[in-house]
Amino acid sequence: MARNKAAYDHWLFVLCVLVFAMSSCYATDADTLIKFKNSLSDTSALDNWNASTNPCNASQSNWAGVRCRDGSVFGLALMNMSLAGLIDIDTLSELPALRTISFINNSFGGPLPSVKKLGSLLSLYFSENHFSGDIPDDAFGGMGDSLKKVYLAKNAFTGKIPSSLVALPKLSELDLGDNQFSGRIPNFQQQGWKVMNLANNRLEGRIPSSLRNLNATEFTGNKGLCGPPLGKCKSSRKRVILIIAIIVVSVASLLCALWTFILIRGSRARRASLAQSAQEEKAQKKTTAEKTRGVLEVQLPDPEEDNEYKREEKGGELCFVRKDRERFEVQELLRAPAEVLGSGSFGSSYKAGLLSGSMVVKRFRDMNKVGKDDFYDHMTRLGRLSHPNLLPLVAFYYMKEEKLLVHDFVLNGSLASHLHGKRAPGQPGLDWPTRLMIIKGVARGIGYLYKEFPGLVVPHGHLKSSNVLLDHNLNPLLAEYALIPVINKDHAHKLMAAYKSPEFSQTGRTSKKTDVWSLGILIFEMLTGKFPANYLQQGRRANADLASWVNSVVREEWTGEVFDKDMKGTKNGEGEMLKLLRIGMCCCESSVEGRWDWREAVDKINELKERDSEEEDYSSYASDGDVYSSRAVTDDDFSFSVAA
Repeated sequence: MARNKAAYDHWLFVLCVLVFAMSSCYATDADTLIKFKNSLSDTSALDNWNASTNPCNASQSNWAGVRCRDGSVFGLALMNMSLAGLIDIDTLSELPALRTISFINNSFGGPLPSVKKLGSLLSLYFSENHFSGDIPDDAFGGMGDSLKKVYLAKNAFTGKIPSSLVALPKLSELDLGDNQFSGRIPNFQQQGWKVMNLANNRLEGRIPSSLRNLNATEFTGNKGLCGPPLGKCKSSRKRVILIIAIIVVSVASLLCALWTFILIRGSRARRASLAQSAQEEKAQKKTTAEKTRGVLEVQLPDPEEDNEYKREEKGGELCFVRKDRERFEVQELLRAPAEVLGSGSFGSSYKAGLLSGSMVVKRFRDMNKVGKDDFYDHMTRLGRLSHPNLLPLVAFYYMKEEKLLVHDFVLNGSLASHLHGKRAPGQPGLDWPTRLMIIKGVARGIGYLYKEFPGLVVPHGHLKSSNVLLDHNLNPLLAEYALIPVINKDHAHKLMAAYKSPEFSQTGRTSKKTDVWSLGILIFEMLTGKFPANYLQQGRRANADLASWVNSVVREEWTGEVFDKDMKGTKNGEGEMLKLLRIGMCCCESSVEGRWDWREAVDKINELKERDSEEEDYSSYASDGDVYSSRAVTDDDFSFSVAA
């Protein structure tokens, strides 16, 4: 009995050892992900990656950025997390169910990782990082059975587009835009592209015939590219001239040699031969002319193709700049039920009811001085902007005398309509928390434009309440931004908000702080409920009315008289409202040197709260005859002066 028990204990021990050994040989998804995390830096966004919990519970994810399916890690969605360091492909290859990885908008650098080790990937998103250098030609070798999506945009890749991309039969989405790829475009044979973007690189040569049906916007920004859907290749005519010149010189040389030979011979006995030679010469000329005509017929651009290009100059197809929208044709817009929304500074706006949803079409007649290439380039750049407080451009249509811009329809209309439109009896105006949320969103949108357009003196140019749209949650969306480069100057100077600023009125020039001044006027309009009437005046006049009124009330009366009586929800918020008022005054300083820059204005606005802090004493904010005099006023948060 004792012997049997001893044997049983022995085998039980051996079994436990084997189970432990096997479990240690096969790492779990959690172990693999922790190992992968250790190869990264700045991983605060992954703090809940903890080996004490499972990353996946069936198809439910317990870890940030992890996508699950059937209890296994199916994908990594690590976008916008400020991650850096090394993307450890070898460790990721230990995740057997991994099919999609996204590291968009992080801080990874160096060459492209060896992604072909992940042979089962369906999609790969590496856009908006700092990757650089040439991509090996076989970088995607062996991934053809599965890979459908490759996004490498907005990095610093150089060299030729790897040919291994051409060998991916299922590839339907490829975004290589905004890099430094050079050379010719490979002869892609895939059909049914959902996304194909090669814009803003250094590519050259004729666009392959297999890609000629795509939009021109997919290829803009490559000065060396030509052929449909871009302009015709000009080099072909030079090649024809060179060929003709070679033929003519060759024939002339042959004739000179033959004639010299005949003169030297000079014998009567050769006269018959000379006549025969002359006939041969004539026949040869005829043959050469026929050959030359053949070259011309083959090499010169087809006249019909040239006419097609000219027709496109007058009115081409609707060009989409967003990849996440259902596409439609111009004819669908024309046939769709339409509603006139109004007529603004630039032209009329219409709401078109399409099957895919309502779109807004804006007609611009005062862009006829901008060339087609410049217009396409700028609209494509606008289409790449992405921010929760910008109204995205969906598509555009180019004609010489008129342009159309297509946007999504925004449910709650403009901020101006909420501040100044007629309301039903008893209907409240926008409350303080909502107005604060709106101005914070506007500030974030303005900050984004300043960062994206560092070369533009005035990145928005037309900031006013009618160009702040409110979505279904009353979140603000900036509209009609960054249009100064394409608007006719005389029209812009008459009507755009930037040209109502004090600096333009005084010097005829705008500055990097002009949009800040417009932001300050918008702050006053939101706090006071008063419309800046000088926006309705055309020409070179400073819109100082609203700012002057605010300054005068602050100097002479109790500051509370400034605020809109229809603004509810202000209990315990007066101090923060007063802070916003002072921010507006710092933004509306008539002296450009004394005015805040955009960073300071955005930072101060984002610090505001709905309610006053109990620790702060706002008694000093009251206008007691000294605080708002024309001298400078300083405290821990602000330093500004009020214009006398």
